[in-house]
Amino acid sequence: MAVVAQLSPSSYTETTRLSSSQLSLSSTHLSSLRRRAFRPIIGPRNPTISCSVNQVQAPVAVEQDDPKSKTNDCYGVFCLTYDLKAEEETKSWKKMVNIAVSGAAGMIANHLLFKLAAGEVLGPDQPIALKLLGSERSLQALEGVAMELEDSLFPLLREVKIGINPYELFEDAEWALLIGAKPRGPGMERAGLLDINGQIFAEQGKALNAVASRNVKVIVVGNPCNTNALICLKNAPSIPAKNFHALTRLDENRAKCQLALKAGVFYDKVSNMTIWGNHSTTQVPDFLNARINGLPVKEIIKDHKWLEEGFTETIQKRGGLLIKKWGRSSAASTAVSIVDAMKSLVTPTPEGDWFSSGVYTNGNPYGIAEDIVFSMPCRSKGDGDYELVKDVIFDDYLRKRIAKV
Repeated sequence: MAVVAQLSPSSYTETTRLSSSQLSLSSTHLSSLRRRAFRPIIGPRNPTISCSVNQVQAPVAVEQDDPKSKTNDCYGVFCLTYDLKAEEETKSWKKMVNIAVSGAAGMIANHLLFKLAAGEVLGPDQPIALKLLGSERSLQALEGVAMELEDSLFPLLREVKIGINPYELFEDAEWALLIGAKPRGPGMERAGLLDINGQIFAEQGKALNAVASRNVKVIVVGNPCNTNALICLKNAPSIPAKNFHALTRLDENRAKCQLALKAGVFYDKVSNMTIWGNHSTTQVPDFLNARINGLPVKEIIKDHKWLEEGFTETIQKRGGLLIKKWGRSSAASTAVSIVDAMKSLVTPTPEGDWFSSGVYTNGNPYGIAEDIVFSMPCRSKGDGDYELVKDVIFDDYLRKRIAKV
């Protein structure tokens, strides 16, 4: 059955759902495993629905309510409720995990969502539900994202919901990947984004505090991500501050790549890479503690002037250079770094190694000012939690650079 919905422009002010041809299930086996769970269409709309089977057109009457009271709709084939226990292939699967993603119609999410749905992050036995938050302007594009997820036939993707209200989409979220923010354009510093994006992350922090899991893990990507993460956690007092992360993994990955190029090795030989500070031009990529093939970087790369000047400046300005080359911020590499950041929290850190993340500084062993979000070296047991690394060394150069941040 092909269904076409003709929606008025005002219909994009609320959470929406489109039907899909995939909803026509003729298999008796599938019918016994699944049941339809359609929810009423919500929002100030009056669509005409045309069905290719009987060509009947019927106006749909709907109620108009306060947007804050709306219940978000599932999308297409994901409106089916799956009985995981009844399906042989799912008997070893874990309990479904709810992942909320803001800015879900953007370029970063376009790369990220399919990695999540394919099991690249949480594993091949972890079913997920994706709760995709957009804006009124992006809602139609968000429907397109949901359609592509639908067409990709990911076995692990059991539910997709789209909408514009964080109080609905963040409900019971166990991961919140906060990507949505005004992007940085050519010549724009991250500080210039603070007024606009600060309001966004204050509201999202309140929504997480109200409806998300008390143990939700939050990764803030929208810039300036350190400040946005601090704003978000300050507006979510019921969630441990330790659960909030500002993404500096992209900077760590960039630093590993540059060290590998200089040393003439593949980047998997670079370890113990720390990014101190902010995801900005003031960040400090730490070559003092980093290692190549298990040896200190300074023993492998003898050009110490390059380390202090060329290497450091390259990492600090890599994002700005990419914008000049491409006309927009990085997307695919950012999505990869989000995957890496999540995997670092759900996979035990290799012995002796660590990873970078912008985290809350209270109780840190480095003498860094408290009550801010600052990128530091972390280790995890793979349980979603982390601890700060204590066995790092400092010299005068590193201390001065960190103090400058």
